[in-house]
Amino acid sequence: MDELGKFSPEIKHILARGIKASWPICLGYIPIGLAFGVLAQKAGLSPLEIGLMSLFVFAGSSQFIAVSMMGSGAGFLAIVLTTFSVNLRHLLMSSSLARYLGHPGRRWVSLFAYGVTDESFAVNLTKFLEGDWHWREALVLNHTANLAWIGSTVLGGVGGRFIPEGAFGIDYALTAMFLCLLVFQLRGKLFVLTAILSGVFSVVLALRIPGNSHIVIASMLSAALGVLLKRGHLRIRKSQSKAGAASVSNCTHSERDRYEK
Repeated sequence: MDELGKFSPEIKHILARGIKASWPICLGYIPIGLAFGVLAQKAGLSPLEIGLMSLFVFAGSSQFIAVSMMGSGAGFLAIVLTTFSVNLRHLLMSSSLARYLGHPGRRWVSLFAYGVTDESFAVNLTKFLEGDWHWREALVLNHTANLAWIGSTVLGGVGGRFIPEGAFGIDYALTAMFLCLLVFQLRGKLFVLTAILSGVFSVVLALRIPGNSHIVIASMLSAALGVLLKRGHLRIRKSQSKAGAASVSNCTHSERDRYEK
C-alpha cells in the first residue's frame, strides 16, 4: 500500500496526460468505429465477433478491407495476406517510435507496439519531438484509443440493424480521417512534395499491381525519395554556408592586408 501510495500521484499524472492527449483520436474513432460496426454487421458479424476482431486486429483500414472482402466472398488466406500487407506500414511506424522509448522491457514494448496505429503514431511522434513525453504516457494514449475503438465498433454492431447501409456518409468516414492526418503532417514544402509523390506512385502502381500492396510500395518509395531530397537539401545548405564563411574569411584577410600596408 505504501508503495502504491508513493507512486499513485505519478501514475495519476501519467494517466491524465495520456488520456488528455488521446481524446482527439477517440473523437475521431467513435464515428469511424460506429461506421465499421454497421458495415461489419451488414457483412454478417455479430457484436461479439466485431469486438474480438477490433481487439485482436486493432487496425481500422485493415478491418474495413477485411469486412469488404468477407462481404465479397474472399477466402481466408486472401484476407489474411491482404490485411498483413496493409498493416506492414506499422513496422515502419514502430521502428520510427522505438528510438524514443528507451529500454522499458520486452513486455511493455510488445504492449506498446500492439497499440500503434496511424493516429497514435502521428500524435506520439509529435509529442516525442516536442519533448516532455514519456513512453508510459504514449502507452496510455495507445490503449485509451484502443478502448474507444473497441467500444464504438461493438456499439455500431449492436445498432447496425437500425441504420441503413451508407446512411449519414459513414462509408466516407475513414477517408476523411486519413485526409485530416495527412494535413496535420504537412509541416513544410518537402513534406508536401513527399505526399504528392506518394499519391502519384500509389495511383500509377495501382494500375499495375493487383491488391493493396501498391500502398506499402508507394509509401516506401516516396519516403526514401523524401529522405534523399532532405539530405540533398542539407548538403546544398552546408556547402553554401562553407562558401559564405570562406568569402567572409577572404574579405577579412584582404582588409587586414590593406590595413598592414
